[in-house]
Amino acid sequence: MKRYLHIAYSLTALAVLSTPAAYGAQPANLSAAQIVEQNVAARGGLNAWRKVYSMSMSGELDAGGKQDTKLPFVMTMKRPNMSRLEVRFQDQPAVQVYDGSQGWKIRPFLGLDEVESFTPAELKAASAWQQLDGPLMDYAKKGTQVDLAGMETVEGNSTYKLKLTLKNGEQRNLWVDAKSFLEVKIDGEPRKLDNKVHQVSIFYRDFKKVNGLTVPYVNETVVDGVRQTHKMTIQTVTINPALDDALFSKPELIKSASR
Repeated sequence: MKRYLHIAYSLTALAVLSTPAAYGAQPANLSAAQIVEQNVAARGGLNAWRKVYSMSMSGELDAGGKQDTKLPFVMTMKRPNMSRLEVRFQDQPAVQVYDGSQGWKIRPFLGLDEVESFTPAELKAASAWQQLDGPLMDYAKKGTQVDLAGMETVEGNSTYKLKLTLKNGEQRNLWVDAKSFLEVKIDGEPRKLDNKVHQVSIFYRDFKKVNGLTVPYVNETVVDGVRQTHKMTIQTVTINPALDDALFSKPELIKSASR
C-alpha cells in the first residue's frame, strides 16, 4: 500500500496533462521551444490553464494481488503548490498532504495511527512535481529548462524526447507525441527494490475533455525489471472546485476528504 502513496506524488503532474485526439501533421526540424508551444496549444492554451486554480479527481488505484484489488482514491490540488491524496484501504483512509512547504501522512494499514512528517526525499519529490498544470506549462516561470534530446519510438509512435532540468537541478525526460503533441510518457521517481535502484516510467492514456481541457484518465506506472505494472484510473474530474486551504493542513486537524 505504501507504494501507492509514493506513486501518487509522481502522478500529480500527469493528472492534469491534456491533448486533443490529433493536432495536425508532424512538423520537421522543430526546436524544443516550438514543441512546447505546440503542446500548450494542443492542451487548450496557456490562458485557459492559467484560469485553473484547483482540481479534484477520484477513481481507483490498482492494489495488485491475486484478487486484483482496486482501492478508491480522491486527489485534490490547489495553486500554488498544494495537494491532498486520500486512499481508502479496508474502510480506513490513508492520507498524504502537502501544503506547499511541508508534508504529512497517515498510514493506518501499517498499524501507524500517528501523523508522520514527510521524509526529506518525499519533500524533495513533492516540491519538484506538485504542478497542477503539468511541467511544460509556463515552464520558464517555474525555472525549468527544456532541451530537445532527439526522437524516439514509444509504444509504436514517433515522439520527441525532451530533457527537463528543474529549478532544483534535477533532470527528467518527457516524451511528446510527434503528431498530437500530447505527453505520452515521463520519467517517474526512481525506486529502490532489493537494494537496487530501478527506473520508473509513467504512461498517459485514455484522454477525455473536461471543461474544454483534456486530461488522461488512465496513468500506468512501470518499474524497470518488475513484471507487474500499476494503474491509476480516474473516473471523475472537477475543475476549479471551491477548496479551503485547511484541507491541505496537517491531517489530524481536518476531516476526511472522501466523506
